[in-house]
Amino acid sequence: MHKEILEDIGEKELINRLGKFMPKNQISDDCALIKTKNENLLVNTDSLVENVHFNDITICPGDLGWKAVVSNISDLLSSGSKKTIGITISLVLPARTEWIWVEELYKGINKALKEYGGVILGGDCSKGDEKIISITAFGIQGELELRRNACKPGDIILTTGIHGLSKLGFLIQNKINFDNEFSLNERLIIKSIEHFCRPRVYPNFLNNLLKTRSNKKIRRIGCTDSSDGLFQALQDLAIASNCKAIINYEKIPKDKDWPKGDKWDEYYFFGGEDYELVFSLPKKWAKNLSKLDKDINEIGFFTDGEPSIEFKDNKKNKLFNNTPFKHF
Repeated sequence: MHKEILEDIGEKELINRLGKFMPKNQISDDCALIKTKNENLLVNTDSLVENVHFNDITICPGDLGWKAVVSNISDLLSSGSKKTIGITISLVLPARTEWIWVEELYKGINKALKEYGGVILGGDCSKGDEKIISITAFGIQGELELRRNACKPGDIILTTGIHGLSKLGFLIQNKINFDNEFSLNERLIIKSIEHFCRPRVYPNFLNNLLKTRSNKKIRRIGCTDSSDGLFQALQDLAIASNCKAIINYEKIPKDKDWPKGDKWDEYYFFGGEDYELVFSLPKKWAKNLSKLDKDINEIGFFTDGEPSIEFKDNKKNKLFNNTPFKHF
């Protein structure tokens, strides 16, 4: 009899099955919510694995430390964390790992914490065949609860920043040969490598949301980040909120030198590790926020219907036949 393996069931189904061992709705977001008498806590864990997420060719240990922190803080922000308390670090390292590598990793971690807040609270070390950096981050829930299941039909879909750059940076670092039909602009090359090695998040995002909120009674909005790609972020929001996402391809923000073509659209929607926020707001609130923050762009809207993603221009829907990144 055939035994199921993780490659067969995939990451999402694995998470769904693991959810049966947890309290209800515990897996609907990246962060766990812990209610206390004073302020509620948000807890997130993210791991970077050698030869899956990084290697010595693609990224130096200092940048890797920065990225490990930012990937966690991005998840905290996408749940509405107003402050990062700190992190714990679990390291799995081969015994032959040089101390200088570990030292540079921690320097990068501390640089990110100095930039975005929090301290190292502790952790654990163990020996293994490949390097693994696993960080658990603790934040304080802010006034606004950002959750994947809070999108509503009629809401405007918005995103911070530009997607696809980290994917391009990854390809460049791996010295992937591109088509000879075009040459990449040097500015775009530098920008993409920076986005891959030193991604940034938006610490003022929550304050700007509160400043532009048109209805003070609204305390929950739909949100996630694009760590697994823009397509996966939109799909997660649609499924969790049980509504359909309609995307306007013409409104998708791209770098001015981003090449055209199906392959480049695939990099843009399925690349991942951009750590941009993808969220939805009522129309008036969305308009106010877009005026205040020019890095935020409206890209579509949610409507009633089977949880799915469609382009306003049906000719582009074939793009969604591609497969998102899989861990298994």
